[in-house]
Amino acid sequence: MSLFNRIKIRTPESVELEFTLAGIGNRTIALVVDYLIWGAVLIGVLIFWGVLSFQLQRYFPTLDNIELWLTAIAILISFAVYTGYFVFFETLWQGQTPGKRYSKIRVIRDDGQPVGATQAILRALIRPIDDTFFIGMLLIILTKREKRLGDLIAGTLVIQEERPIAASTFAISTEAESLADQLLATQNLNALLPNDFAVIREYLQRRSMLAPEARTDLSLKLARQARDLIEMQELPFQMTPDLFLEAVYLAYQKRD
Repeated sequence: MSLFNRIKIRTPESVELEFTLAGIGNRTIALVVDYLIWGAVLIGVLIFWGVLSFQLQRYFPTLDNIELWLTAIAILISFAVYTGYFVFFETLWQGQTPGKRYSKIRVIRDDGQPVGATQAILRALIRPIDDTFFIGMLLIILTKREKRLGDLIAGTLVIQEERPIAASTFAISTEAESLADQLLATQNLNALLPNDFAVIREYLQRRSMLAPEARTDLSLKLARQARDLIEMQELPFQMTPDLFLEAVYLAYQKRD
């Protein structure tokens, strides 16, 4: 029996991926780290607003209800910083915040694709409800896919970062080694996300079980997608799709 809750997702490329859900422990650690950073940012912003408000009251003492308006604006600023923190990082860092990066977890969509701004905004807007009376924590514990309310509405999952699997678990051609070094020196392998790497890994592991025509079509499709992700102009004519995917697989694991 596994100690972790694992799920299987079929990607648009018809490749089945298996992920480990983040769990309440990792998510709690990530949230604590995020709240510490967010709190420090919020304090700095509110101190600045407090100084500015004091100056405004000095220069405009006759304005009606100026203190009430300044307080209302401070509340709006606090909410904007609260939601903006999570939206900014989850969109910029492909489903991660500083806390999630520290805990090595990531938000993805239900179909295994990276989250976008829409999902990040929905998750951030629902977060205050999840935090009220620990509703989110209870839902994570009780639901099969460990989703808080924000995940249910946004259609997202929180998973653990995939750890690279040793190349010895399946055959890799010797030519891929030198090509991997070339890719590492000339291409931006960090543009590949963990789920992109997982798709390539799953294909390399299971390609021997595919029919020749299906293997040719899928390898070409994956090679083109990987090439576009790392912004490579074109493949050298002598490099087959399989060889390119093997080189990408090795280079991704060697990157800093």
